[in-house]
Amino acid sequence: MRVVITGAAGFLGSHLCDRLHGDGAEVVAVDNLITGHLDNLARLAGDERFTFMHCNVSDYVHIPGPVDAVLHFASPASPQDYLEYPIQTLKVGARGTHNMLGVALAKGARFMLASTSEVYGDPLVSPQTEEYWGNVNPVGPRGVYDEAKRFAEAITMAYHRAHGLEVRVARIFNVYGPRLRVDGRVVSNFIHQALAGRPLTIFGDGSQTRSFCYVDDEVEGLTRLLWSDSTGPMNIGNPHEFTVRELADLVLEATGADVEIEHLELPTDDPKQRRPDITKAREILGWEPEVDLRDGLARTVAWYREELSSKGYVGGSGDPGQSP
Repeated sequence: MRVVITGAAGFLGSHLCDRLHGDGAEVVAVDNLITGHLDNLARLAGDERFTFMHCNVSDYVHIPGPVDAVLHFASPASPQDYLEYPIQTLKVGARGTHNMLGVALAKGARFMLASTSEVYGDPLVSPQTEEYWGNVNPVGPRGVYDEAKRFAEAITMAYHRAHGLEVRVARIFNVYGPRLRVDGRVVSNFIHQALAGRPLTIFGDGSQTRSFCYVDDEVEGLTRLLWSDSTGPMNIGNPHEFTVRELADLVLEATGADVEIEHLELPTDDPKQRRPDITKAREILGWEPEVDLRDGLARTVAWYREELSSKGYVGGSGDPGQSP
């Protein structure tokens, strides 16, 4: 089995490299390293079943040799990143998806798209089922990511219908765990701030909700979807909903930090609630998350402490700056 994973040096992509390589596959990892980091792939470097290609999938991509599956996970994935790289985000959702679909078609490989809960926008229904069409502002600042992923879903399904390409569409909700960069996503921000002894910054009053899935659970769900007979789209996320304020309290508990909560202005088009309906994943894949948020945060905090200690912040104290 030979698989190509784009965005492989990123948070979720690198965990998928580990999983599929561990399952016995030969992995071709593709990344332009705009937001990814080679440290995430260090454990695979030099292995005969692992190859890294430094390239931009929004340009022409040539993958030599046979390919059994293409997993397209390349894209800035946090508000901080896609607001800094809006054009690149749109390109990788459009041109990048088109190019990798072309690779899959040429190789006779199945194609998996990493879509997102952001296709639901600021949802008017909760929980969100796969049949919900969403409430998205196409011209707002977040639209560059939302619409890139919506287009990516549309062209993926067009290839499926027009060319008979075997595809899988996964709608991913908030994922956290080891290797998550400090990039504006709420879990990494809170842990980073707590370990630095700084106030936890909450946008708005903290009543907005999110559903947090630990990375090991997410990778299990994605792997099952990849090798299933279901085209999707399919929600792969944790159905347990928490307010941002509840998350802040759990991070303080996990880190033992004694810091204040600071409230900032809510960003434009920030969703008020986010919760997946995972009925399809349960029935078709036999999958649902197993790691609860308290346990997952403890594992994540332990990883951050180890990383910070290795960089000279003994015990995770002091200001880690832009850590992992």
